[in-house]
Amino acid sequence: MKISKRFKLSTTQIILFGFIIAILIGSLLLALPVSSASGESVSYMDALFTATSSISVTGLMTMPVATTWSIFGQVVILIMIQIGGLGVVSIMSGIMIGFHHKMGIRDRILIQDAFNLNTLSGLGEFIKKVFIGTFFIEGIGALLYMFVFVPEFGAKGVWISIFNSVSAFCNAGIDIIGGDSLCGYTQNPMINTVTIILVILGGIGFVVWWDVLRVLKESKGRKKNCFRKLTLRSKIAISASAFLIVTGALCVLAFEYNNPATIGNYSLGGKIQASLFQSVTTRSAGFCTIPQQNLTDSTAILSLLFMFIGGSPVGTAGGIKTVTIAVLIASAVATIRNKDEVSMFNRAIPQKAVNKAAAVMSLSLAITLISMIVLSIVTKADTFSVMYEAVSASTTVGFSRGLISTINIWGKIIVIITMYLGRIGPISLLIAFNTRKDNKNIVRNPKEDISVG
Repeated sequence: MKISKRFKLSTTQIILFGFIIAILIGSLLLALPVSSASGESVSYMDALFTATSSISVTGLMTMPVATTWSIFGQVVILIMIQIGGLGVVSIMSGIMIGFHHKMGIRDRILIQDAFNLNTLSGLGEFIKKVFIGTFFIEGIGALLYMFVFVPEFGAKGVWISIFNSVSAFCNAGIDIIGGDSLCGYTQNPMINTVTIILVILGGIGFVVWWDVLRVLKESKGRKKNCFRKLTLRSKIAISASAFLIVTGALCVLAFEYNNPATIGNYSLGGKIQASLFQSVTTRSAGFCTIPQQNLTDSTAILSLLFMFIGGSPVGTAGGIKTVTIAVLIASAVATIRNKDEVSMFNRAIPQKAVNKAAAVMSLSLAITLISMIVLSIVTKADTFSVMYEAVSASTTVGFSRGLISTINIWGKIIVIITMYLGRIGPISLLIAFNTRKDNKNIVRNPKEDISVG
């Protein structure tokens, strides 16, 4: 009995090991000859890389998906993208609900930890809503994609539409059209609009969805003061996302306006469309209608910043999250104004949340920098390309300037580890292996002032 207790896994450990198991199963399936378009097995390292990229919804690929993998292999990749987007716990819970298995307290705690919820009640209904909402939106997205892809590719366009819809909603950025992402559809309004909406809905977070729907239902059609009735988390996520999208689009438009290698030769409408798409997908999705290697240095640096920020909590996006960066900015403002509390939207932010935001920022930056250094050592590539790939991997965005397709086995290992850490989050990793049950200080240490900044 004592042994079983000793080796009993925490909820965070279950989530972490769940992703590892899913990656290993996916890699073994992709290593089978039936998964390859040529009928010959790809190297296990490439299979492992593809599986990790799919589960982590990063989208970095060492080989083109459209030509490397058979239909079976593409289906495996699509399932892994869906698992990665929804989360291992969501999938497990959905299966339990589907088989009418009653969820115990441990199952409820798992769901609570996975979605960062503050209640154990109504979790079964919450999971149902997540699945129904996800499949409904992905289905609508696939149908809209078909208006473009079916006339162009025939019956194959149906599969392309389904794949792209799931990939966009899960912010994976993986496509089966070709090797240049969506660069052939830069000025296609349907592809741009559908992809942008899917990416935003997936990246904003499931909790925000239900909060918005709750407010709309309670308001009964009255739009007045709807925003005020949202929870603080939803207010921050929506405001930060809107600000980043608009600001990013304006910056890309300004930086790339006269660049003939990107949008310089487009009409004003085409330039705005491409700039908006770049702004939205840069923060997590990884789809691109502009070749990333052709961007000006200004836009590339902006992209690094946006990739690092990422999407919103409890969504399909990566990065340190919009709420994290918003809390840190609010903390800095409070310090500058010499205020003793951090507040947003007339609500005080708990000090614990501020500390967690600082820890997430610090650890994510550390992982990214270490990945950059090691990747530069093993690849000998130019500094900017290494920076771009490392940030893209650690934030699970999937943008590439061409380095990934040429890296050696050691580079692949580094990127695999970085993508996994980026998906689970550094805080989750540390919590999972923290064996101390209670870290509250019994004895308080004396305080002493230090100089900071």
